[in-house]
This record gives sequence, structure tokens and C-alpha cells, in this order.
Amino acid sequence: MKHIKAFIIKFIACLALLYIILGLGYDMAFRNVFLISLVLGVIAYIVGDLLILPKTNNTIATIADAGLAYLIIWYMGSKLTYGGSMVTPALISAIGIALFEIFFHKYVYHNVIKNTEHRENVSTGNLRYQTEASEELTPDIQDEKIKK
Repeated sequence: MKHIKAFIIKFIACLALLYIILGLGYDMAFRNVFLISLVLGVIAYIVGDLLILPKTNNTIATIADAGLAYLIIWYMGSKLTYGGSMVTPALISAIGIALFEIFFHKYVYHNVIKNTEHRENVSTGNLRYQTEASEELTPDIQDEKIKK
């Protein structure tokens, strides 16, 4: 359930951000923006948030998500639209996505990843360590002579 909630948050934020940049700024149709947001959301959530973020840190995962967002937006935008270069809109969109991902990765790490890690609850209990002591700390030479 936590993954679904995190994915919905990511999808809605990407859709809103990409609609503002691509839809209003570059006059892209809403269905194209929706499709790009859906593909980007699924791929970026799996790759960036579930694979890269737990193994690295927020900075590396954000850079990876920004690069992935640029490639997906550029490729899908150039295939779905007619004419015009998608380099600048994809770059601006990727920067916007990266700014969002900085905060989203903190949310995912604390609310999804940290809670789903399986940790063994090993109770240390009330450990009382005690050293052994005896009277025979050093061998008694007198006793050795008697035994011979």
C-alpha cells in the first residue's frame, strides 16, 4: 500500500509539473503529457526510487532520475509530437523533475524503504556479563613438587 501511495504522489506531481512546462509552455496535448507522465512515473519509480535510492544516496538517485527523465521526455516527446525540437523542453522538464525528486526521495526513504526493510528484532535483554575468578590464578609450584 505504501508503494501505491508513493507512486500516486509521484505520478500526480509529474503530471502537474509536465503539464505546466510541456502543456502550457510548449503547447503539447494533455494526452501526450499524461502518457509521458505515466511512463516516466513507472520507470523512474522502479529504477530511481526502488533500485538506486536504497543502495546509494539522495544526490545520486536525483541525478539518475533527472537523466532518466530527460531521456524519456525527449524520446517520447519527439515521437508523439510533430516537428520542433524537444531538447529544451526535455531539459527544463528534467530540471523541474529533479527539484521535485529531492524532496520525494526523502519521503520515499523514510516512509517506504525504511519501513519495508526486514530487520531482525534481536532483543539483547538484560545481559549481565561476569568474569570468572578462581583462587588458582597462577600455578602453585609447591603443589607441583609434592605431586612428583
